[in-house]
Amino acid sequence: MLELALMFFVIAIIAGALGAGNVAGLSMAVGKWLVLVFLVLAVVSLLL
Repeated sequence: MLELALMFFVIAIIAGALGAGNVAGLSMAVGKWLVLVFLVLAVVSLLL
């Protein structure tokens, strides 16, 4: 899941450099949510 989030961040950087602001914003938001889900699942798995 973390690899997928990093891929979305790379897509956001490339899209931002090419001037596609909407694509960059959307992929950055998806990447942010994936990182948050990863962190929550990591904490839950450490506690159990």
